[in-house]
Amino acid sequence: MRRRALGVIAALALLGGVTYALVPDGGGADPVRTVAVTGLIGSEKRAFFESPEVKAELAKQGLEVHADSTGSWTMSEQARSASGLDFAFPASTAPAREIQRNWGLQDSPLVPFYSPLVVVAHAPVAQILRDSNLAALDDASGVWTFRMDEYVNALKKGSKWQDLPGAKGHAELSGPIFVTTTDPESSSSGALYVALLSYVLNGNLVVSDDQGVEAARPVLYQATALQGGQKSSSDEPFRDFLAGVGNPLIFGYESQVAAMAVQGQPTGDMVVMYPDTTAYSDHTIIARTENGRKLAGLLQNDPALIALEIRFGFRPQAGHDAFADRVKGVKQPVLAQDLNAAKVKQATVPSLDNLTKLTKAAKGSPK
Repeated sequence: MRRRALGVIAALALLGGVTYALVPDGGGADPVRTVAVTGLIGSEKRAFFESPEVKAELAKQGLEVHADSTGSWTMSEQARSASGLDFAFPASTAPAREIQRNWGLQDSPLVPFYSPLVVVAHAPVAQILRDSNLAALDDASGVWTFRMDEYVNALKKGSKWQDLPGAKGHAELSGPIFVTTTDPESSSSGALYVALLSYVLNGNLVVSDDQGVEAARPVLYQATALQGGQKSSSDEPFRDFLAGVGNPLIFGYESQVAAMAVQGQPTGDMVVMYPDTTAYSDHTIIARTENGRKLAGLLQNDPALIALEIRFGFRPQAGHDAFADRVKGVKQPVLAQDLNAAKVKQATVPSLDNLTKLTKAAKGSPK
């Protein structure tokens, strides 16, 4: 009879936007009241929030998250026009600041986890890049790095794959050398690629004025125009790569590969190359309501959720050692346990105003 009554309560609660769930604890616990929390997330976090394990852990804490995924740079417009949102969770701080400004919030948003941006290739391509001084392999750790100065020089010279030693036997390697990214005007990873290139072009200094934007414009435009049509979310070029189609080099989140490796999914001959100067994707959550703030706090501090963040390839702010321990045993592909030990430097991301100018320059917009 009690179970039937609980079913009626749950049905009625759904009509009012509140759900109830039984959380087994072996002792016949009372139902846990869960509230619906609605928000926007970057597409790279969709698998995390759709995971049954994540949903179950959040339900234990009284939350049922409903999230629509979108490109991080288009998120600010959606956040401005959508009503009833509890949170927004883009993949970097620049769109997060824009959303925060639109919502009139002053609190410092939390960054529960982050992911470095990496270049992904198949092993034969990585070896060709190594032979041409565009990539390096640390024999002791097995960690690959992608040499950004050499890559920028290749862009400036218009280097082609067939110019590289060892590429002649690979018919699939043809045309100019470039890295495939997402659209920088709609996606965080694409915008961070533009920021990274501009940093290297500016002598490893952040671009802080119009002069720096104009100096970077030709190479930024070339690096973007070579790609043709660009996707709006990071999972699309990654899926193309896994399917064996598209460009041999893609720029994406370490978490996309780490999630596959940690979960034991086959990765074939995939190689993760860490740009020797890279940008970190700081996944920043902007909480608009008390329930949104509760979600942010749980993602930052809850041990069970931190363990799940690692399972989905993210590097938790509160779990550096736990991430390193988890990827230590992964042999294919090799992931950097410690980015400092791998001699990977982080580029400074420009201000939102200058980054917007740089992305427009990359897309060929007028000065």
